[in-house]
Amino acid sequence: MSTISLGRYLFERLHQVSVDTIFGLPGDFNLTLLDKIYEVPGMRWAGNANELNAAYAADGYARVKGMACLLTTFGVGELSALNGIAGSYAEHVGVLHVVGVPSTSSQAKNLLLHHTLGNGDFTVFHRMSSNISETTSIVTDVAQAPAEIDRCIRETYIKQRPVYLGIPANFFDLPISAKLLNTPIDLSLHENDEEAETEAIDLVLGLVKDAVNPIILVDACASRHDVKEETKKLIDITQYPTFVTPMGKGAINEQHPRYGGVYVGNLTDPAIKEAVESADLILSVGALLSDFNTGSFSYGLKTKNVVEFHSDYVKIRNASFPGVQMKFVLQKLNRQLPPYTKNYKPVPVPTKTASNKNVAASTPMKQEWMWNQLAKFLQEGDIVISETGTSGFGINQTSFPNNTTGISQVLWGSIGFATGCTLGATMAAEEIDPKKRVILFTGDGSLQLTVQEISTMVRWNLKPYLFVLNNNGYTIEKLIHGEHAGYNEIQPWNHLELFHAFGAKEGTFENHRVSTTGEWNKLTESKQFQDNTKIRMIEVMLPVMDAPTSLIKQAKLTASINAKN
Repeated sequence: MSTISLGRYLFERLHQVSVDTIFGLPGDFNLTLLDKIYEVPGMRWAGNANELNAAYAADGYARVKGMACLLTTFGVGELSALNGIAGSYAEHVGVLHVVGVPSTSSQAKNLLLHHTLGNGDFTVFHRMSSNISETTSIVTDVAQAPAEIDRCIRETYIKQRPVYLGIPANFFDLPISAKLLNTPIDLSLHENDEEAETEAIDLVLGLVKDAVNPIILVDACASRHDVKEETKKLIDITQYPTFVTPMGKGAINEQHPRYGGVYVGNLTDPAIKEAVESADLILSVGALLSDFNTGSFSYGLKTKNVVEFHSDYVKIRNASFPGVQMKFVLQKLNRQLPPYTKNYKPVPVPTKTASNKNVAASTPMKQEWMWNQLAKFLQEGDIVISETGTSGFGINQTSFPNNTTGISQVLWGSIGFATGCTLGATMAAEEIDPKKRVILFTGDGSLQLTVQEISTMVRWNLKPYLFVLNNNGYTIEKLIHGEHAGYNEIQPWNHLELFHAFGAKEGTFENHRVSTTGEWNKLTESKQFQDNTKIRMIEVMLPVMDAPTSLIKQAKLTASINAKN
């Protein structure tokens, strides 16, 4: 082929960067574009239940594969997705949001089209998205369109933030040179300014040389901006005690002998809190210091010797180095560190929480027991998704096997995120390895916001584990305010009938209800259950106000902050 359509060019480029599933919904301004998906071998259209769920799914896919694409129609479609896009922006997740917009002739004539506000303004929705996008583009010239598509894909991948790309409906079939596909999109980082980088590294080496009680603290952006390998080498070389934040869970190997646990400010286990806060040097990798990630900003660090490594700057004490990217700094720092750490004498890391003691098989399920017991079920390579609420806090108690991916929307905290995210993460995992397990933990209340996406899982014969914690309502909200208020209650569902409701064929799914510790152990220790051969719903019956200890403490802090003038 000497030419291809602009629409096909978009999907060929996405396929080249391993984005093989497109999320979204059809609409009349994107229908012709959707035809082009089926022209690219290996590409598929997920076909979501609504745009918000599609945005959550794209977020989950991107966290597993590095980037995702969401495709919506103008106005009604794109606005429905914006809550999910905002979450991706807040949490550094690369989602390319492609919007089919009205044709150039319709816009030029200011036609009173459907899906508009009726005022002739065709740019208003683009302006809305610009506030939660790394960059935006509306294609107006087909000759420049391929370069704009390439630029938007690169920015999405490199910056790990959403990018908005609007393409008029009359452009999808326009021909462009197929030879453009022969030149790969450059996804490499630009080199740091050498002088600034050298100065930053020299300052860090000086602090390392003088440190007696240093630690490493790893946060979310170590995963988002692809420095997990550099961070592992930093730990191996220095042998410093290493801790993660809630958002950083899964960024390092929790079975590493220098791993010390999860640090959440005042909500932390006392031994971990003391180890972190008594440090005289903290090497912080990829920090996102939100309230739920820091125990409502209760970090009690006793040193000013804090080095922050970020995707686009490094901060050392009070000195900031804009544009100095942590990827290159960590690589060069690791090469230079050994002479500066030779006198460091490793101190013991805090003792890990002991496993649950044996209890009677008839013991009712409680979250404190469940989150500790969960480690026995998890396997290397699992993707564990925990919903905002009791699951997001409880998972911090669970010890992950090596190479486990943890996903929890701690900063944006949109209730219902995790179910849509599970769809995207499972589709991504399937593309990597069909045996790779995806395990969701969500509440009965949260599930009601995005339950439709289980239908899409059934449609694609996906095989995640769906653990639904049934504690009869919005427990996290009840802990913060309104324990007996009607607005924190929900209509109870028969969760074990959902697969039937969504048309799943017999033999392709399993349903389980767990009420006691004995039932949990019998189920999770089953070899047949441990293999992800079918989609499974596991309803875990819990007392209404049962919650992890850390969430109970966090709820009190949140209620106090909300009440302040």
